[in-house]
Amino acid sequence: METEHSLDAWIGAADRALRALLAPAHASRPIPQPAAPAAGDAAELSPDERRRAAALMRVNHAGEIAAQALYHGQAIAARSEATRKLLLDAAREETDHLAWCETRLKELQSRPSLLNPLWYAGSFFIGALAALAGDRPSLGFVVETERQVEGHLDAHLGRLPAADLRSRAIVQQMRTDEAAHGANAKAAGGMELPGPVRALMRRTARIMTGTAYWV
Repeated sequence: METEHSLDAWIGAADRALRALLAPAHASRPIPQPAAPAAGDAAELSPDERRRAAALMRVNHAGEIAAQALYHGQAIAARSEATRKLLLDAAREETDHLAWCETRLKELQSRPSLLNPLWYAGSFFIGALAALAGDRPSLGFVVETERQVEGHLDAHLGRLPAADLRSRAIVQQMRTDEAAHGANAKAAGGMELPGPVRALMRRTARIMTGTAYWV
């Protein structure tokens, strides 16, 4: 019975991976809009502004691919059903972010990172490894990840072209959601991670975001 349960879990994980990487993401919520609906249309941006906005949204899209993988990896090794549910619920909300970023990239006449399969595989492994330490460290990993993502999104709000209100609306809603995910994980018992682990997470994130900006 345990073998069957494990097999079902891995089949589910494989299905989620293929959907994240190969299928168009479907949002359960409408794409966030700026106060003035027509503002920030890609046609209103200069070529340089459009390239910069596209590169930043490509980074955000890659980050959402990684977030999906982290949650999926953590869920497969979670000790309790309550923790598994919290992780998969958060992953479903992250799917909205994935769909919004995909839509904006198309509007900006750009594409996602070519290295998304690598980001997914590496993040899934990291997530599963975190979960093997137990639910409290795994939830603490979520808390720290979302804290760092909030900082990353704040930086993007400072770097996006001032006229790109459409991208800004998306990033602002993503930031709100990420803060909620971190707060939920902390309330569920997430523990503070050691300083060296937090530093390693920051260095790993810098590698991914720096590469996804261009590739």
